[in-house]
Amino acid sequence: MFKIKSFIFITLALLVIVSATGCGLAGPAAFSVEPNYKDLAYAPVSDTQKLNLYLPTTGTGPFPVVINIHGGGFKFGDKGMLSEATGKALLNAGYAVASIDYRLSGEAIFPAAVQDAKAVVRFLRANAAEYNLNPDKIAVFGQSAGGNIASMVGVTGNISDYDDASLGNEGVSSAVQAVINHYGPTDFLQMDDQAKAQGCSASDQKHNDSGSFESAYIGAEIQTVPEQVKKSNPITYISADTPPFLIQKGDQDCTVPVENTKMLADALSAANLDVTYTSLAGAGHGGDQFETDENVALMISFLDKYMK
Repeated sequence: MFKIKSFIFITLALLVIVSATGCGLAGPAAFSVEPNYKDLAYAPVSDTQKLNLYLPTTGTGPFPVVINIHGGGFKFGDKGMLSEATGKALLNAGYAVASIDYRLSGEAIFPAAVQDAKAVVRFLRANAAEYNLNPDKIAVFGQSAGGNIASMVGVTGNISDYDDASLGNEGVSSAVQAVINHYGPTDFLQMDDQAKAQGCSASDQKHNDSGSFESAYIGAEIQTVPEQVKKSNPITYISADTPPFLIQKGDQDCTVPVENTKMLADALSAANLDVTYTSLAGAGHGGDQFETDENVALMISFLDKYMK
């Protein structure tokens, strides 16, 4: 009986992990480096609004900072989801890293997560001197759902609609200097059609369902509220002020169809903005291809160009 119960418990735990990432990958393990500042509250509205701040061990600062925004379908995940390879590479390259929690869809629907991420930018900028950070050099890096949120932060730097004064540091800019988007969704309304056209399985064509991650995030079945979904689409806000983007995508990704991520890169390019798009051969929704020495070096090179 004990073995049966143990098996059931382990199976359920694995199912939760798979659901949390939106795919068959467990996502990055908890970052092993101890933060210099743990569970810093960046806003006063929710206990969720906390971050871990990691500082480089060499150099005198003030350090440019990269904000890490985890994935998990807007419904799961936490600030511990920072890849070992990428996190250490950023620190070794002289970047401070702020890995954040934000309100998930079970606590608050869109635009709460975007407002939280922008509140982090304002908090770090307002308190840069205390934490030895460069307030003029802040980037955002997101994976999957976090890629969408990071992109939204990037394109709304001068749009006050997403700067919630109740979250603190009112009047401080939430503009960032660079964005890295790993396999994030762009237009929720097109995901099912794009998955079908890509030849993905029927199980990957459920984004329109009332119980989908996207519908939970928006707060309604997405096809019934197209104007609200449009507000969650980074393309909506592209302007001459949009900062440089690095967008990376696995060419076998069916969790978020390939075209759904690529369409953001295409829109930025069509607007004659600074965007680099790379397709990782054989990669799905995440995976080791994103963590190779070569790819991590590409990310650091992108950041160095605009942050140093």
